[in-house]
Amino acid sequence: MSYFELSEEHYSVQVAAREFAQKELLPGVIERDNSQNFPTEQIKKLGSLGFLGMMVSPRYGGSGLDTISYVLAMEEISKIEAAVGVVMSVNNSLVCWGLEQFGDEAQKEKYLIPLAQGTCIGAFCLSEPEAGSDATAQKTTAIDCGDYYLLNGTKNWISNGHSATYYLVMAQSDSSKGHKGINAFIVEKNMPGFVIGKKEDKMGIRSSDTHSLMFQDVKVPKSNRIGAEGFGFTFAMQTLNGGRLGIAAQALGIASGALEYSLNYAKERKAFGKTLQEHQSIQFKLAEMATKIEAARLLTLKAAQLKDTHKDYTQASAMAKLFASEIAMEVTIEAVQIHGGYGYVKDYHVERMMRDAKITQIYEGTSEIQKMIIARQLLK
Repeated sequence: MSYFELSEEHYSVQVAAREFAQKELLPGVIERDNSQNFPTEQIKKLGSLGFLGMMVSPRYGGSGLDTISYVLAMEEISKIEAAVGVVMSVNNSLVCWGLEQFGDEAQKEKYLIPLAQGTCIGAFCLSEPEAGSDATAQKTTAIDCGDYYLLNGTKNWISNGHSATYYLVMAQSDSSKGHKGINAFIVEKNMPGFVIGKKEDKMGIRSSDTHSLMFQDVKVPKSNRIGAEGFGFTFAMQTLNGGRLGIAAQALGIASGALEYSLNYAKERKAFGKTLQEHQSIQFKLAEMATKIEAARLLTLKAAQLKDTHKDYTQASAMAKLFASEIAMEVTIEAVQIHGGYGYVKDYHVERMMRDAKITQIYEGTSEIQKMIIARQLLK
């Protein structure tokens, strides 16, 4: 199947996600953003429909869908509420995928099944106060104490930081080995010594909960280590490859949602005796927005197809994430411009979408990191 074609199943998933977003997310989305209220009930419903374990095998409670279905659904959800999109992205791309690919059978039975079924959600804990783009600079330590590891340190900017039940945590066990001394662990919310820090007051995706996390002599059973000793950094990097697809789809959704609002506004708003859509300057803006969005969509679908066909998608996912996030920023700025003064106030969605777009250029690898990855692949 060419990535230019979608199956009936793909269209069905897309429609289901669109209907959910319109019915369950659109009412109250501005209020949730203003109050920074986590969409608990909406996430529960999202999980009950299978959207939190889309690519997980039915054997482990998932929907068994392909990556193309996932990015289509992510776009539709993020068109309406990108803050819900990031919850969906983290749970699907980072937590569930990482556990299914690299967890052992006991870990899948205990942790993956409830995560895929949406009865709980997960968090991915890599970033630290001094380890953002440089993920090798892990200061959180996990000392081998025989039957368990003793975990100490701090993680920053963790999506689902308070609402998660299970946390995938990267920590340094042997600093003499550099990044090859990093391990990945499954940490449970109720483990003694695990403290959830303050909620970040963010510019965008404000209804998602982003927290710092502290680990103070947390005893993590050795059975909760993912993969072999020293596998943590490889685990994180391989998982982030797929995570970039989720954020590309989120950025794409923000951009395409902003375009839809702009088209509707241009048809209704009048200036100088005619609707905005009749002004060539506005027509050109809309044409450029639509063209850029379509290019981002094709890049994202191509990367998803490469992943589905078990081909190397490292470069493709970095390109999709880089381009889609840049376009999300450009398109939402233009959407605010088209709306004029109305676009600058919180009663209109495009103001929120412009704020939401910015984070897509930063998390799961900044635009600069994506360029490094692409260049590295080109120069191989």
